[in-house]
Amino acid sequence: MDDAATPDPAAREPAREPAREPAREPEEAPVELLTLRDGLPDVVVDAAGLAAACAAIAAGSGPVAIDAERASGYRYSARAYLVQLRREGAGTVLVDPIAFDDLAPLQEVLVGTEWVLHAATQDLPCLREVGLEPTSLFDTELAGRLLGHPRVGLATLTEQLLGRRLRKEHSAQDWSRRPLPEPWLEYAALDVEALVELRDVLAEELREAGKDEWARQEFDALLGHTAPVRVDAWRRTSGMHKVRGRRGLAAVRALWTTRDEIAAQRDVTPSRLIPDASIVAAAQTMPQDRRSLLDTPGFHGRGAQRYSGRWVEALREAAELDEDALPPRSPRTDGPPLPRAWAERDPVAARRLALARSALAGLSERVAVPTENLMTPDVVRRVLWEPPVEREPEALARAVDAAVTALGARPWQSDLVTPVLVDAVLEADAAPPEPDPETPTP
Repeated sequence: MDDAATPDPAAREPAREPAREPAREPEEAPVELLTLRDGLPDVVVDAAGLAAACAAIAAGSGPVAIDAERASGYRYSARAYLVQLRREGAGTVLVDPIAFDDLAPLQEVLVGTEWVLHAATQDLPCLREVGLEPTSLFDTELAGRLLGHPRVGLATLTEQLLGRRLRKEHSAQDWSRRPLPEPWLEYAALDVEALVELRDVLAEELREAGKDEWARQEFDALLGHTAPVRVDAWRRTSGMHKVRGRRGLAAVRALWTTRDEIAAQRDVTPSRLIPDASIVAAAQTMPQDRRSLLDTPGFHGRGAQRYSGRWVEALREAAELDEDALPPRSPRTDGPPLPRAWAERDPVAARRLALARSALAGLSERVAVPTENLMTPDVVRRVLWEPPVEREPEALARAVDAAVTALGARPWQSDLVTPVLVDAVLEADAAPPEPDPETPTP
């Protein structure tokens, strides 16, 4: 072949540009770490220090940020082992409540001020225990829920709304320890450092969203909050579903109760004696002597051997109970049955619940409030299981409003949810009955 007829590769291929690196996404600026503006204060441990702290808070202005640290996971009690406060013009105050019989002088200067807390229901019981009771409050976690923020932890809200990162590495420490290490105290002080600032941002968002009145009603309701009393708390034993028979349940109850008594006496969290898994293992095999108990696979824990006599005694008592003294498989309750049983026990009630749940999901999306904050599921189930007898729409609406209000719903909740429940009742009644599968179709 003639060389002149051979195409030149360089002539038929376009000139190649140097390889380029792929475009990089612009890096986000690092989030600023939240730090203490005024340094770390000394912990208040005596009357003179408390008097000075009270004078400083009284001279300050605006809301007071308040938080408390407990020793969950270490102690049986839920008492406060540190109380943190911050107010404009007063700075941050750290109080050791263990050093005082009560904090009455602090309560006196706090009367009439707005408390700013995050997840108030967690801290209010232990603050009341040391004599601190709010007359007005703002809950930043609850405000975040009402505004539809997908994550409402303090660190997340602080970062998203204030642009500062909050350290959380000491959240699960044993706050009953004395003396408290300085890094722990700094962590505790940071929890109230920006809390009032966060409150101001959330309050403005609530006003812009038209939800400030909803929040006011919720915060007022929190003033009367008390921790619920758990009935048959032993039924919350993890893994209890593996235990067969009512006598096995009696063993779980006996072991749980014994463990709770020892834990309360020693002021240690119950799981530090024996874990739930050990209770379940012993209830499954029912050993009746110390050696057999300690040889039971899965029975372990710091208090397994030390209190082995108490565990055996509990198991023997369960084994000797009369049949009529054994606990029922399902807990007794004054409320409606579990939703999964509704279709069999009352198909119309089941339709009511299904219709209401679907409508509440849509309402939740429209107003950007979680369904459980629109109205607690227990209130919804109680009203729909046994709804008012009225069926004229306006009369039914008044009756439903009265029912949910009596169960603790706030006015804003009833205004939104009562129409949903009324529609569910009327629509379920009007729906044709589902065909009986035993009846042949003509």
